[in-house]
Amino acid sequence: MRTTAVYDTYWRFAAERQAVYLRRLDGQPGPWTDDPVLRRHRFTNCYRAADRVSQFLISEVQYGPHRSPAPAEVFFRTMLFKLFNRVSTWHMLERSLGHISWQSADPELICQELDRAIDRGTRVYSAAYIMPSPNFGHSRKHRNHIALLWRMMDLGLPGQMAATDSLQEAYKLLLDQPGLGPFLAFQFAIDLNYSTLMTHEESEFVVAGPGALDGISKCFADVGRAAPEDVIHWVCERQEREFAQRGLDFPGLFGRRLQPIDCQNLFCEISKYARVAHPDVVGRSGRTRIKQLFAEDRRPLPAPQFPPRWHVVTPGGLGGRVEAPVML
Repeated sequence: MRTTAVYDTYWRFAAERQAVYLRRLDGQPGPWTDDPVLRRHRFTNCYRAADRVSQFLISEVQYGPHRSPAPAEVFFRTMLFKLFNRVSTWHMLERSLGHISWQSADPELICQELDRAIDRGTRVYSAAYIMPSPNFGHSRKHRNHIALLWRMMDLGLPGQMAATDSLQEAYKLLLDQPGLGPFLAFQFAIDLNYSTLMTHEESEFVVAGPGALDGISKCFADVGRAAPEDVIHWVCERQEREFAQRGLDFPGLFGRRLQPIDCQNLFCEISKYARVAHPDVVGRSGRTRIKQLFAEDRRPLPAPQFPPRWHVVTPGGLGGRVEAPVML
C-alpha cells in the first residue's frame, strides 16, 4: 500500500467531521469547526447510521410506535422507504394512506398518490442515489419500483432475508432482484440489517461504491493486487493506530468503532473533500467541485437512536437515545 497526502487528510477529515457531529449533539452554537471546507460544503456524518435519513429509517420506520416484529412488515416498510429514500415522500404517503403496513397496502393507491405528487412537481426520490428503473413495463419509474417491491414480497424475500447467515448472503439475495446493482443491493442490505429482520455484524462484508472507488484512488498511489473492498477492510482494521499516530482524538460513536460501511462512506466523502483540499489529485472521476453547500439549520431534530443490539450508550443512556435536541 503506497499512500498519498490525501490518505493523511482522510483521517483528519474523519476526526474533525465526528467532532462537528458531537459538538452539535452537545448543543454548542455554530460554527462547529474552523475547517473552511467543512464550513462551506455539506458532508455526511462519519457514521452512516447517524445521518438524518438513516435516523428517520431507524427511529420511525423500523422502531417507531407502529413497528411490527413480523419479517414481512419490517422488510416492506424498510424497502418502501428506501426505494425513494426521502422523508417527505414517506410523510406524504402516510398522510394520504394512513399507517403503512404490508397487511393493508394497495400498490395502485400508492402509485396513484405518487403520480399526483409528481404531477404537482413534487420530488419523490432522494438525490443521494441513482435509482435505475427496473423493467416491469410501466412508463413511470416509481410504478416500476412499486412493482419490484411487490415482486420481492411475492417471492418471500422477507423470510429468506431473515434466514440468512451472513450480510453477504443477504446482499446476494438483493443483488438478484431486477434493477439492483452491487452498490444499491449493499446499501439496502445495510438498511435492513439495522432492523430486527437480521442481526449480522457490519464488520463482515462491504461493497465499494463509485464514490469510494474515487476516494481510494486519491488516497493510494498503489494498492498492489488488493481489491477495493480489501483496502476498506485494511483501513478499518488500522483506524486506532492511524488516529493515534496523528495525535487525533476520535472517540467513535459513543465507543463504537468505525465499521467497513462507515470507512466506505468516508472514502466517498474524502473524494469530494479532496476536490478543494487537494485539487492537484485528480482521482478516477475527474470532478473538480463539490456541488452541495452547507446550510446551517438550527431546528432541533429527534434524539438519535441506533439499533438496540449495538448497545450504544448515548449521553441520555436510554437505549440509544439522547434527551437533548440535536442538529445532524
